[in-house]
Amino acid sequence: MMLTKDRSSNGFFRRERKRLRQAQGNVLLKLLISVFLLGSATGCFHLDQAEKKETPSGDSSPSISIVISSLGMTFPAGMDENDNRYLNYIEERTGLDIQVNTPPPEVYNEKLDVMMSSGNLPDLLHVYEPVWFDNYVKQGAFKPLDELIDQYGPHLKQKIPAEIWDRVKYGGKIYAVPSLNEVTGVELMYARKDWLDRLGLKPPKTLDEYYKVIRSFTLEDPDGNGKQDTTGLTFTTNLGRSSPFFGAFGTQLNTWFKRDGRLVNGNVLPETKEALGFLSRLYQEGLLEREFPLNLQANLFEKIENGKVGLFSATWYDTRGPIAANMKKDPNARWIPLEYPTGPRGEKGVYGKDIIRGYNVIPAGSANAAEVIKLLDFIAADYKTLKLGFENEIWWWQDGAIVTDFARHDENLYRGIYQSLVDVPDEVLFKERLDSLGNFNLYNNIQTINQNIIPNAFYGIPTPAMGKYSKKLDKLEDVFEKIILEIEPLDAFDQYVELWEKEGGDEITKEVNHWYDKQR
Repeated sequence: MMLTKDRSSNGFFRRERKRLRQAQGNVLLKLLISVFLLGSATGCFHLDQAEKKETPSGDSSPSISIVISSLGMTFPAGMDENDNRYLNYIEERTGLDIQVNTPPPEVYNEKLDVMMSSGNLPDLLHVYEPVWFDNYVKQGAFKPLDELIDQYGPHLKQKIPAEIWDRVKYGGKIYAVPSLNEVTGVELMYARKDWLDRLGLKPPKTLDEYYKVIRSFTLEDPDGNGKQDTTGLTFTTNLGRSSPFFGAFGTQLNTWFKRDGRLVNGNVLPETKEALGFLSRLYQEGLLEREFPLNLQANLFEKIENGKVGLFSATWYDTRGPIAANMKKDPNARWIPLEYPTGPRGEKGVYGKDIIRGYNVIPAGSANAAEVIKLLDFIAADYKTLKLGFENEIWWWQDGAIVTDFARHDENLYRGIYQSLVDVPDEVLFKERLDSLGNFNLYNNIQTINQNIIPNAFYGIPTPAMGKYSKKLDKLEDVFEKIILEIEPLDAFDQYVELWEKEGGDEITKEVNHWYDKQR
């Protein structure tokens, strides 16, 4: 039997054992398959070896189970989250047999809650919500990790700053291995320069100039097809892609601001009411797409690609996505980055991302905590392979720069599922990688965002009241869209503020300011 480079004998037998354990057929069929696979490769077979999950050399393979997000990734034909080249690579390098569960991103937190209540827990959970993490830590659901990290996590200790470890400590002990964000923000404005030129418009800078462009892109046939079928501005559901317009009024949703020596949540600032009033005006005049509350990311991308949208708040990587797709479809399309809209008081900017993007936690009952830390340490150590893909296959060095095979890069994006467990920013590698992906302005986009972040003044661990009231308060935010859609009047914002304070917001604010006082 011939084995390719990524299908070494140990990795091959590990994968076959995994498939056997996952299969729910009858015992005789499993035994027959085992006899065939192991017997044909080694010439002999012993049932007790299969039960001990040993490799042909007799070495046992510790097995661990992990729950991570699929990040919306897809796998090449014939592969899945438990059988693919990058997971096989990790298993072969660590000697671990890894069982992977990837709940759908849309219901990820709900699935985690079900697992926690069932008691049938994996060895590792990767979670994203700090309030969720905080809630279960306080219930004693997770193992403290200090000794394990000291013994098995040298690369984790080296690559994750001390101040970040402090943010996952409770009672002086570490309860999570954090995964970090490479970027500090996401959104920046892009517009079609060819549409601006056709209508005799300059790239907008102020909010008033943005209003003029949005109006023209809606009503003045910017694509020249004789039809009024273009959209001046659109968002996605839950006010996604709206951050620059709140920034023009000096606010951001779910962000804490310093006001008169104390911290105040942006959701209840008068400036947020101003922003909602501006957006409601756009909607009333037909300049903000009517369907925006229904837009998922895929809907937005389709409209951009098909030339129906000429101005929107892009992510830093959209130039390689829907914008590139539109220019491929329409050779005359030309997109440019814009300055952020500057509001009536000279304010502008977008929300910032927290430095921690995820938390790796080990349930208290896990018997394989050491193996989990070894896995996470390997990912931190072999960061480059998992981030870029296999060298000399997906990428290679040429004249001192990284050259990427785009087709293979895109086909193997699923590797990010595993790499994202422990993201450890590397600025040099980050720029080299982005530059290698082509002339999409990716690195410059990120620099533009970094210079316009409106910082969140609260960066501590979730307070007790956040864990108690956050879900209820999140539901109250529906009123923002209703105000924009004119289902509710603008003054409904004042009622929202009163309800927000009454339903736990006041208590959260007191705790946040208690934290803030200790930082000064």
